[in-house]
Amino acid sequence: EVKQKPSAAGQRLGAPDSYGVSTLEPGLRPPTQPPGRQVSIRVQMLDDTQEVFQISQRSAGKVLFDLVCVHLNLTEGDYFGLEYQDHRKMTVWLDLLKPTLKQIRRPRNTILRFVVKFFPPDHTQLMEELTRYLFALQVKHDLACGRLICNDTSAALMVSHIIQSEIGDFDETQSWQHLLHNKYLPDQDAIRDKITDCHRKLVGQTPAESDYQLLEIARRLEMYGVRLHPAKDREGTKLSLAVAHTGVLVFQGYTKINAFNWSKIRKLSFKRKRFLIKLRTDPTVSSSNYLRWPAGTAARFSGRFAGRTQKQVIDYVKDSEYKKIPFERKHSKVLSNSIQFFKNNFNAFFPFVSSSEFSVFYLPPESPDLEDIALGRTHVIVNGNSLVNGQKAGGGAVLFPGHSPDRQPLSPLTSPLLTEAGYVRNEDEEEARRKKFPTDKAYFIAKELLTTERTYLNDLQVITEAFQTTVVNDEAFPDPLKKLISSNYDPVYKFHQEFLKETEQRLAQWEGRSNAHIKGDYQRIGDVLLKNIHGLRQLTVHLQKHSECLVELERACRSSRRLECLCRDFELQRVCYLPLNIFLLRPLHRLLHYKLILERLCKHYPPTHDDFRDCRAALADISEIVLQLQGAMMKMDNFQKLLELRKDLSGIENLVSPGREFIRLGCLSKLSGKGLQQRMFFLFSDILVYTSRGMTPSNQFKVHGQLPLYGMTIRESEEEWGVPHSFTLFGQRHSVVVAASCAAEMERWVEDIRMAIDLADSFSNRVFLCLLTEDGGVEHESEEELAGSRSSLERQGHRGNTTVHVCWHRNTSVSMVDFSVAVENQLSGNLLRKFKNSNGWQKLWVVFTNFSLFFYKSHQDDYPLASLPLLGYSVTVPSESENIHKDYVFKLHFKSHCYYFRSESEYTFERWMEVIRSTTCSLPSSKKDLY
Repeated sequence: EVKQKPSAAGQRLGAPDSYGVSTLEPGLRPPTQPPGRQVSIRVQMLDDTQEVFQISQRSAGKVLFDLVCVHLNLTEGDYFGLEYQDHRKMTVWLDLLKPTLKQIRRPRNTILRFVVKFFPPDHTQLMEELTRYLFALQVKHDLACGRLICNDTSAALMVSHIIQSEIGDFDETQSWQHLLHNKYLPDQDAIRDKITDCHRKLVGQTPAESDYQLLEIARRLEMYGVRLHPAKDREGTKLSLAVAHTGVLVFQGYTKINAFNWSKIRKLSFKRKRFLIKLRTDPTVSSSNYLRWPAGTAARFSGRFAGRTQKQVIDYVKDSEYKKIPFERKHSKVLSNSIQFFKNNFNAFFPFVSSSEFSVFYLPPESPDLEDIALGRTHVIVNGNSLVNGQKAGGGAVLFPGHSPDRQPLSPLTSPLLTEAGYVRNEDEEEARRKKFPTDKAYFIAKELLTTERTYLNDLQVITEAFQTTVVNDEAFPDPLKKLISSNYDPVYKFHQEFLKETEQRLAQWEGRSNAHIKGDYQRIGDVLLKNIHGLRQLTVHLQKHSECLVELERACRSSRRLECLCRDFELQRVCYLPLNIFLLRPLHRLLHYKLILERLCKHYPPTHDDFRDCRAALADISEIVLQLQGAMMKMDNFQKLLELRKDLSGIENLVSPGREFIRLGCLSKLSGKGLQQRMFFLFSDILVYTSRGMTPSNQFKVHGQLPLYGMTIRESEEEWGVPHSFTLFGQRHSVVVAASCAAEMERWVEDIRMAIDLADSFSNRVFLCLLTEDGGVEHESEEELAGSRSSLERQGHRGNTTVHVCWHRNTSVSMVDFSVAVENQLSGNLLRKFKNSNGWQKLWVVFTNFSLFFYKSHQDDYPLASLPLLGYSVTVPSESENIHKDYVFKLHFKSHCYYFRSESEYTFERWMEVIRSTTCSLPSSKKDLY
């Protein structure tokens, strides 16, 4: 007797604790069952797990099928069916309209299989990432059993996508071992090398993207979705029949010899072993054909259909408001866009991507895509940011490919914020409101001050409210540090609350409906800025202490394992959408923003303008404050970056050491006996570190080697090795040959490495801020305590969507100069967004920071709904052929991901283009290249 156990597979595929929505009866809870004795039925899922379902002995097959779909949270269940072997050992479909126990005579000894029953001709008609994943599992089964016949090239490509989904990016040893222990093809060994060559080219592809590409290849094969059923023609020749979307197909062996198109078929009928196809009248062909079946085959081939048509399924998914729940891929060691944010306690937007890619925000997938994230994703998503499934209170929808109600990343494959179904079509309202705006450029500069001040105040709240509430009040937090933080951040937050109120009042007067085009004292902002920058002067003593807060917090975390874990847990909360240390440095960065805004105002105004004098005086004051704090700011930015990289790296001691400066990180291919292999390189002022991405829950990069820069030489060696964009690094002990992805990337690396080599000569004489005192006066923990701390953090896990991971997946690099530019180029405001194949525009509050766009429903939200890492993206203006007949539209695109955004004015359009260009694929080599 089979005992019912907890639904492990359901948890893996994201099934909720309580039942959700039935697929066949939309809007209902689990189907009502007739009274009677309960019977246990075993069902084998497509991921090879088995689940036990309890049904009444009088329940129809539809009840059991509904329970399976609810268990999987599967909305597009109409494509699937349950099959089993009857008493004659024939495989037949479970009839949804008949009682289950009248079909299955020995339920204890029968295992039903949940499989794909109807294959759409185009997999893009599948609306959900979960459905595509289940289809990919079906294709995987069909390949393994030899049912999906294809040539070696197609087979190798499909298997490479399956492996990419299961183990991630290519690694020579790991990929080879995986192929040895897993059979994806009946004759796999013969094309193993071809499979690994294909897998090598899929770096950065998320599981959601792998599913998509696998189905894209499979759907073009003649045997895709074909199930052969033995038959004989009039003369007794052995044939096979199959049903496809085009009609009834006739095969001899695996060769299609005839096809009866649905448009030509008038009637299908069968009686006993005789199957008759009646065709519409056509003088050139016979009006009917019949074939003979082995006993029982007709029940498999021509069962009655009970369900929706494909168009009805698509319309239902678009119109329904079911709750999307993240799922996990059982065989995959790579977190999908949907589950990545779920694991990280955040919600989805990319590919996320990330997807993925996003990530999703997909990434991302985007789930990708964000990202892809991611990122997806998308999921992938920088620093764990992706779509959040819900608004401020938790309701709402997913933005990267399927993320949890908390956090997620970068392929934008599912979610009202990243799919057409979620659009808010408010164009007329926006157009009407747009016409009421003032047209003066100064107004839009002032409005940028307002929008970025709102974001800045929210960022301050992360420290003054969220952090102090959840971490600072813990007994593990030292009282002196608690006092240091509260006494130096709380006054700054209170000051900017009033600053924001004044700015909001001034802008409300400026853009008032009745006075938008009338000159007056309210059409200025310089006086507000001058008054508040005078107030900032009084806060300089607090601003100078913020560097000390960062250093002391790091010192306390190194001395206390519990405090370190508390801070790491806080970073995983959705309100902390950036690394914690960035929030601590926000007040220093904000000074730069005021300076840039005032510079634009002074450049815009003629000297005779009423607002010019105040703006010029305010610019002089803020420039003096910036000059006073700039040295500490540069040291803190470098210190913060080293602390952030320390979380991403495994296998290097004392990364944050005296005098070390971060210079550049990114992907290069390293030449070895196994060929070119992708590695992540980290360039500092004294060493060059190269790593590979780890396949552990901590998502860290494992250090493979450290090359001291002292005495190193560099030589371009493309002709010597025959590898494009390659150069050789000659160290004191050994040399390394590496290759960049393009000529521009090679130029950046060579220039920065040469600069770093020069720095290494004077490294010991340079003095930079460091964590250690002169005598190394940090309280050292015992080896046991350190080991305990490391294992504790590994159990917690580390976000796999930081800037380092985005660079890895998109095969690019960033430098400290790029990070500095990104600090200065921050922007907030409302944008309208649409997708490539949609008509509506959706209004979102968008924040650009840390190489990413973060999306909110409004500026009042506490945390982002989604994020889109922009490294690798291109920003352009739509072409005429794209039929975007709107003003001030820019386009973001990366591979197959494409998003359109509309701004409210020419000024804001140019500003968004400027700041995004500072972080996309054409990163400047220096700040001067931006202007």
